[in-house]
Amino acid sequence: MESQPNESRDPSSIPWHSSALYVILSSSLMGVMGVSLVSPVLPELRPVFGVSDAQIGLVITAYTLPGIFLTPFIGLVADRVGRRRVIVPLLFTFGLGGAGIAFATSFTELLALRFVQGIGASALVTLAVTLIGDFYDGPRQNAVMGVNSSMIGTGAAAYPLIGGALAGIRWNAPFLFFGVGILVGVFAAFTLPEPDGGQSSDVRTYVDRLRDVVVHPQALAIFAAIFAIFFVFYGAIQTALPLLLSDEFALSSGEIGLTLAMVSVASATVSTQYGRISSWRSAPELIALGFVAYGVSLLGVWIAPSPVFVGASLLAFGVGFGIVMPSVDTTIVQFVSDRLRAGMMGMRTSVLRLGQTLGPVAFTYLAETAFVSPIAGYRWLVLAFGVIILASGLVAYPLLRG
Repeated sequence: MESQPNESRDPSSIPWHSSALYVILSSSLMGVMGVSLVSPVLPELRPVFGVSDAQIGLVITAYTLPGIFLTPFIGLVADRVGRRRVIVPLLFTFGLGGAGIAFATSFTELLALRFVQGIGASALVTLAVTLIGDFYDGPRQNAVMGVNSSMIGTGAAAYPLIGGALAGIRWNAPFLFFGVGILVGVFAAFTLPEPDGGQSSDVRTYVDRLRDVVVHPQALAIFAAIFAIFFVFYGAIQTALPLLLSDEFALSSGEIGLTLAMVSVASATVSTQYGRISSWRSAPELIALGFVAYGVSLLGVWIAPSPVFVGASLLAFGVGFGIVMPSVDTTIVQFVSDRLRAGMMGMRTSVLRLGQTLGPVAFTYLAETAFVSPIAGYRWLVLAFGVIILASGLVAYPLLRG
């Protein structure tokens, strides 16, 4: 575990003098930028490239798709050759691929570059959380996990505002902003210390041990929860809702960004208190409570008569995120040894990416083909998944309390 001479002796304090901490937080900020920065721009891309709602969903899918297949292997490589040798090239790929989209001349080029950018983003948050497990333990680990989640929430709150404002200048301006990933890569290359404890076993032994952990019932339950969360979040909130707000309420990109930011405002606020919250309830209980908050939020969006009420309802979704994601990540980090940590986090992110990939396509396709209008489809799908998610949380919580 990392130690810095200027850190407080309080085991739950945040190690602000640690260079690793800033790489962790910066990498997490890059990892959540790829969708939240772009979501407010989605409605404007339709006339620019002459595409439908179903095709617009591919802007998200092309970005998340690489993570489904690559992240487990990236985790394996990071466990064997070191974290720094993996995270730095990913940051450069993310920044170059994302900034290149600003110069795309066709929808096909845009999707190809989003795919490249998605390769870079595939394991950034995974490796950031892995590094938290590498460098910190005990109360400090919980505290840093909360700060990391809060930073993710803060970034995710700011990015829709930034994306909406930049889109007001020109549709491709938000994509140039992705170039900051290159700067983070340079910073990581020069400042990130390599954690102790390399992988000594052969690949077959490593894969066998990882497989045994992945099929454990607790791990499978965590993976199911992760898939459900991100299928709904990326399908309903990040893709369908911007289109709904544009078509039904005639909101601009900036106004859509402000509305979507409510999720992250609440998430960032709650995450800062995760160290205290985690002492009140167990991680499984917090995950169940988070599902209740998700369900309440989606039902609120369904009945909302105006964008103001939509934004207010999204605050509940953010509360759910603020307690669920640190709980999930802490459970996984503590579930395995440091020699399997990156691989296990890779599997977590692979499942997460699967939800992110299928959600946007499922919501836009079903809304466009199975209902009388996309607007009606989005509203009914939000209702259906709100009921399912809420019921899941209400059923699971008393069972988890025993």
